[in-house]
Amino acid sequence: MDTSSRLTALTRIGFATRGVLYIVVALLIVRTGRAEDPSGAIAYLGQGGGQLLLGVIAIGLTAYGIWRLADAALDVERHGADRHGAMERIGAGVSGAIHLLLAWQAVQLMRGAASSGDGTQEGARTALQLPGGWALVLLGAAVLAVLGTVQLVKAAKGTFLRYLDGSVARRAWVRWSGRAGYAARGLVFLISSYLLARAGLEERASEAGGMARALSWLTSPFDLIVGVGLLAFGLFSLVEARHRRLHDVPIEGALRRATRWR
Repeated sequence: MDTSSRLTALTRIGFATRGVLYIVVALLIVRTGRAEDPSGAIAYLGQGGGQLLLGVIAIGLTAYGIWRLADAALDVERHGADRHGAMERIGAGVSGAIHLLLAWQAVQLMRGAASSGDGTQEGARTALQLPGGWALVLLGAAVLAVLGTVQLVKAAKGTFLRYLDGSVARRAWVRWSGRAGYAARGLVFLISSYLLARAGLEERASEAGGMARALSWLTSPFDLIVGVGLLAFGLFSLVEARHRRLHDVPIEGALRRATRWR
């Protein structure tokens, strides 16, 4: 098995890891009312699963993050050169960076470091300390709004099914778990965008927040409805781990080209 094939195999572990994290987030909000994000889910699993589980999480999320960044840079998933394809690649790049940060958190927890706080809020606080930082925060809010809209469009059109094996994509429960999951994620992104925009306009970083803050912002029963949607997304991610058609990242070719240009 070459390097590209190994990365693809590990990426499947990454899809499964993403699924488990979303399932944990969903179960915490649905069963206990505790609002968390994937970062909080990693810390929660680390408390009971120990070093081995954190190591698997770190490996899976690292491979997934690299694969997403490669997709953004090389169009591995063949999104195309139109506006829709460009948006997909931008989303892949953002997703890759976020999942590499989550992998780093898992490594830090393995080393005994305390879990960090809300990354969105910390980013807003850092930006607001810069001249014109409010504009950067508003730009971040706009990006989140676009990403949220893309998730909702995926839910409505079912375009996510084109990446699955045909026989699996035709199953109703797979289709509807994906629709519910992407709709829930889209709503969370839009709420986070609103919170971030308010933080920028009021120049108060405490107003910003990611998934955990968005879930806690929702009142009952809407938090439970979104929680069920996130549970569906976790289950759909497990389906992707097994049945998504993944194109290998041309690592060897990229290395050869880089060497040739030296």
